Amino acid sequence: MRNTRDTKLIFDLSRPGCRGAVLPECDVPASDASVLLPAGMLATAPPALPEVTEPQVVRHFVNLSQLNMSVDTHFYPLGSCTMKYNPKRNERAAAMPGFAEVHPYQPDETKQGMLEMLFEMQEILKEISGLEACSLQPAAGAHGELAALLVAAAYFKDMGEDHRRKVLVPDNAHGTNPASAAMAGFDTVTVKTNLDGGVDMDDFHAKLDDDIAVFMITNPNTVGIFESHMRKLADEVHARGGLIYLDGANMNAILGITRPGDFGADMQHYNPHKTFSGPHGGGGPGAGPICVVEKLAPYLPGPVVAKSETTHDGETDAYYSLVTPEKSIGKMRAFFGNTGVLLRAYCYIRTHGPQGLREVSENAVLNANYLLARVKHFLPVPQGDRCMHEFVATASKLKSERGISAMDIAKRLLDFGFHAPTVYFPLTVKESIMIEPTETESKDTLDAFAEVLFRITEEDPGILQDAPHTTRVSRPNEVAAARNPCLACM
Repeated sequence: MRNTRDTKLIFDLSRPGCRGAVLPECDVPASDASVLLPAGMLATAPPALPEVTEPQVVRHFVNLSQLNMSVDTHFYPLGSCTMKYNPKRNERAAAMPGFAEVHPYQPDETKQGMLEMLFEMQEILKEISGLEACSLQPAAGAHGELAALLVAAAYFKDMGEDHRRKVLVPDNAHGTNPASAAMAGFDTVTVKTNLDGGVDMDDFHAKLDDDIAVFMITNPNTVGIFESHMRKLADEVHARGGLIYLDGANMNAILGITRPGDFGADMQHYNPHKTFSGPHGGGGPGAGPICVVEKLAPYLPGPVVAKSETTHDGETDAYYSLVTPEKSIGKMRAFFGNTGVLLRAYCYIRTHGPQGLREVSENAVLNANYLLARVKHFLPVPQGDRCMHEFVATASKLKSERGISAMDIAKRLLDFGFHAPTVYFPLTVKESIMIEPTETESKDTLDAFAEVLFRITEEDPGILQDAPHTTRVSRPNEVAAARNPCLACM
């Protein structure tokens, strides 16, 4: 591991007596202090904070920010985890005091604007999914998966069908799918995919029986292919009494073109910070709303927003309130949810409108296919010449012939100002490189990325195997870093 830039910790800059702010004097009268501020609640010494000036603080954090890549500074082709530009107008809307300063404990009548927006968001997500009910509460995609599976478990228990414990999951699914199923108390059974990247129908039929609870499927799937047998899969699961869960991580490919409810889904989650743009990464915050068919609506996590009408002085007005569904699985988190992320997504959707959302997907698919055509000659794409929003290339030939791995390529891209795409997922493709350009990138950016990829594949393996060369930390051991994190190491 190589350190190429000297960045001190903020505590290293501390000097006694330095100040960045002057705090006001305590406004509690001395005569009341013993009552209002009991001695046992008072600190006996100042907190161990660094003593630095305001310019030092600003420079420190700006320098730290420049060590990072972000979607505002670099192309981020992070397949399976859509990373597209976040419109700044949405940030400004979310920062408006009427939204940003709302407190969750306020009475409903004092936050009608926020509740109206959230109600409209529920209605919009229902329409886009083709499903009949919605809860905005889950905090992320995997959280939404878990919520939906808990809804399914509650539904089957209510129906007296506790024997349904089997959840079928394709072998190229996101890893959160089997994890969510296990957390919800189900047993996961893996279904193979075929050479074309779709579900292997023979293996599906061999594992489908009357114990089926849910078939979790991503469509388009993780290799960027739309499941050609989707309607047939859904019909056969329904015939056995099971439910279809649609992993909505890849909704960016089908907005306004097709709806999960129309091709058989009973439940789905959204990643609004991916599909509808918003801050993404760094541990959150995120959001993971779920939509379900009518029969599952009573079990949704609450609260949800309901609309009623009130009449005052002869005039009828809409009134919005928080309610809990009749047989709700309960809260998935404190308060309502990450309303700031939902507000950004709402602004994005309202800005584009129905036709605009369709164009988002059309351009995402166009960009992905253009990039696929540019790179397939030197990075083969096993699942064909066409894709949806993303595709999975392989470095297997480079690895066997020249010792260049997918990880080598990913690390070397950092030297050229491109964030690395997802590598080694899905596991169904050896030395996989998953690439998703999104609709927000220009042809110039895609051409530059393709040219750099080609240049990298022609380089001496030794250069790649020691890359990146220009970043502050070079070639870390990811496994060791995850198991033994050093959060203060600089």
